[in-house]
Amino acid sequence: MSESKEAELNDNVPDAVRSNQALDADQTEKSLLSFLTCGSVDDGKSTLIGRLLYDSQLVAEDQLASLKKDSKTHGTQQGEMDLALLVDGLQAEREQGITIDVAYRYFSTLKRKFIVADTPGHEQYTRNMATGASTCDLAVILVDARKGVITQTKRHSCIVSMLGIKNVVLAVNKMDLVDYDEAKFNDIVADYIEFADKLDIEEIVPVPISALGGENVTTLSDKMSWYEGESLLGFLETFDLPDESIKAPMRYPVQWVNRPDLNFRGFSGTIASGQIELGDEIVVLPSGKESTIERIVTYDGDLNSAISGQSVTLTLQDEIDISRGDVIAHKTNRPCIAQQIEASLIWMGEEPLQIGRAYQLKAGHQTVIATVSRVDHKLDINTLDQLGAKDLSTNDVGLCELQLSRPIVFDPFEKNTETGNFILIDRLSNTTIAAGLIKGADRRADNVHWQAMSVDKQSRAKQKGQKPCCLWFTGLSGSGKSTIANVLENKLHMAGQHTYLLDGDNVRHGLNRDLGFSDEDRTENIRRVAEAAKLMVDAGLIVMVSFISPFKADRRLARSLFGQDEFIEIFVDTPLEVCEERDIKGLYAKARAGEIKNFTGLDSAYEVPETAEIVLKGAENPADDLADEVLKILHREQII
Repeated sequence: MSESKEAELNDNVPDAVRSNQALDADQTEKSLLSFLTCGSVDDGKSTLIGRLLYDSQLVAEDQLASLKKDSKTHGTQQGEMDLALLVDGLQAEREQGITIDVAYRYFSTLKRKFIVADTPGHEQYTRNMATGASTCDLAVILVDARKGVITQTKRHSCIVSMLGIKNVVLAVNKMDLVDYDEAKFNDIVADYIEFADKLDIEEIVPVPISALGGENVTTLSDKMSWYEGESLLGFLETFDLPDESIKAPMRYPVQWVNRPDLNFRGFSGTIASGQIELGDEIVVLPSGKESTIERIVTYDGDLNSAISGQSVTLTLQDEIDISRGDVIAHKTNRPCIAQQIEASLIWMGEEPLQIGRAYQLKAGHQTVIATVSRVDHKLDINTLDQLGAKDLSTNDVGLCELQLSRPIVFDPFEKNTETGNFILIDRLSNTTIAAGLIKGADRRADNVHWQAMSVDKQSRAKQKGQKPCCLWFTGLSGSGKSTIANVLENKLHMAGQHTYLLDGDNVRHGLNRDLGFSDEDRTENIRRVAEAAKLMVDAGLIVMVSFISPFKADRRLARSLFGQDEFIEIFVDTPLEVCEERDIKGLYAKARAGEIKNFTGLDSAYEVPETAEIVLKGAENPADDLADEVLKILHREQII
């Protein structure tokens, strides 16, 4: 690198930063600001962060030597020092000259400590940008002065707004390439403000910069004397950090039940929001059980109070059954509980969202199965208009309604960002496919709260002398599942057991008479029946469910509603030709004649169970023998 170029770089280092190395003892007293840089490809995000690191004198001698060497091989500045390489650490990024992963960097000045997330600009890596934004207090959105506000600028701004970031720095970069034109800068700012006016952004601070040359980055530049604001670093140092999490209602998600010995039982976790004190009256959700805070325990001793962000262990005055994922809140200021929610989804998956498909939803320490029941609309990123939609594709943002396998505890995201977000996970690949921001409970369940009951499932089961469970019979039409279930119930009834049989045809005469036979209706059919079976198991019954239930995802959703060892899947394995030969109800003949569409086994798939607890050969033995086979297993498992 030329001496003049290195001298120019050093000239932009402010005196306050030069003495930074002598301030290590004061680090713990400084406030910490987390911010992200985002924008389109090659807008200069990595160069900007490299400049901040270099000017803060946080580049070690060996790093500097390596940077000079790498700049000649991988740099984009014709052999001169390429500060972007301080951040673009992945080999693929260096070869392509782009940022793929989210790179987190730490630096500090006299006034503040910083964590900065350098997020990717490419459209296919928008998911990484959303990940980086999720933990930040402020966003620096870069715009290339030559290109102005483009679609990716708008997409990033939309996501930033959705994720609750209220403050944006609009950094118009590469001003040197437009001759530091004030009119060009003003036009870009006006375009952005017009667009962002529709978003939930409270403050936009426009700053004209040249990250490569360092103009208006750490010090003000005389090349843009028309600019009257602060340098970028000057603004970041004086930005008032929000303290919304402390002001918000107290929410304490239980991460771990702490039981080191017989004399201590506490509930460990981190206070998500608000504050808690000794003697506070609390409620545990979703159970609704109430108690009082007895101790606030930490490694360094007990506390009288604690605030958001602190990791503590709480003990209560009463013995309450609490598990991981439960939420402790003040008795008089409770979060919402719902099994149906409305949420904005940022879709990150490569495969489109599928209505009715089962995904894993993780909200804090709560994990449930979720299906999207409908897409209300998706956003046109350029205009922010709401468009009708049936699904969401990669990078789409839309409002959806979700049905959950069991109720979750939450706050609307706009009221509490800590307890109002979740992610969706593909259950096969285990990859995160969407970020969700909860709008609220489904309107039909807006004011519904879980009511604690004095008589529980165990008490009802003990009274009946049996272990309640769900025996889920699945198989093709004509496989014999309803016949076997009927014979089994008769045997159990004669033995004095308390049972109920839910049959597919019978349920469609009443509870599910409004449903057809599309894939979506079949999924809803199974969901409702599974919910009904869950209530019967809660009542202490042995409930038999006889449904074709052709889809694995639907059967998994049903299983997820029940406790351990409460769900027994019974696959009545009867070949299609045998079922069609029996054709007791004449349905196969009608389907072959085209009178019935989407008939399972013919023009609609049946997904064979792979891990059923019991497999019955429906073509080889009579129903009575098969029922006895199930009966033996129930005795062996001590269900009866």
